[in-house]
Amino acid sequence: MKKLSVDAIINKIKQQQTFHAVAEDYSFTLKIDNYVPYVCAAIHDGHQFRKELWDNCLHTAYDRWYEEDPETKNMIASHPIVIAGCDSRFEYDINRPPEEAVFETAWGKQLWKNTLPEVQKQKSLAKHKAFYKVVHALIDTIESKYGMAIVYDMHSYNWKRWDREVPTWNLGTSNVDNERFDEDIETWRQSLSEIILPSNIKSTALINNTFFGNGYFLKYITNNFKNTLVLATEIAKVYCDEHKQVIFPEIVSSVAAQLKARIPKHAMSFIEKHSK
Repeated sequence: MKKLSVDAIINKIKQQQTFHAVAEDYSFTLKIDNYVPYVCAAIHDGHQFRKELWDNCLHTAYDRWYEEDPETKNMIASHPIVIAGCDSRFEYDINRPPEEAVFETAWGKQLWKNTLPEVQKQKSLAKHKAFYKVVHALIDTIESKYGMAIVYDMHSYNWKRWDREVPTWNLGTSNVDNERFDEDIETWRQSLSEIILPSNIKSTALINNTFFGNGYFLKYITNNFKNTLVLATEIAKVYCDEHKQVIFPEIVSSVAAQLKARIPKHAMSFIEKHSK
């Protein structure tokens, strides 16, 4: 993996070069082993938090971890194109629009002891802007190459905070073209429901049950690329103890192994159907 500037990354994408890179500010990673028609993303995987923000932050490292999506990159790491965030969403949230990306409060709790200096806020927003420049170049290249593209937007959520039964997998589809892509959404939901998890954890999959696909990442791609479907795919945090901050690696590896087969199968079916 090489450290590259955003301009260098974009140049490589436009030339359809294969590479593994980390942005020169270490804010995200991008791996391209082959220019296939699908992208895997784990934008909330990161836990990094700039040191100049530490003393001013009222949330603990555990508070931040609890709201992040740990291990989501590992679940999709085997795929040919993987883009992942390295920074915590508490520094700036890639999945929110720029004007909302730097929090003042987070999950009902004030985030900063003192108002964040504008220079620090702008440093965070510059990372947000750079990430989307790369996303734009990436989706543009893939959609131009294949006519269509599909993005598996991996997230996780804290299922124990709900006071009702919630699904193992949730697809958020309220901001994609459901009329055009209804069959593709349903086949992905069905595939997720068939995943077999260790420890007799049941694998249910529902659409718009806990989250609705309102993230900026999905909206940005959907609004800019009419032939790309983004599937906001949330796994309940059955792969960890969300209260004790313990990861269950056997569950993570099981999910990764099954997605390794299921994602490309679904993506190829999507491309064959819509490229006719």
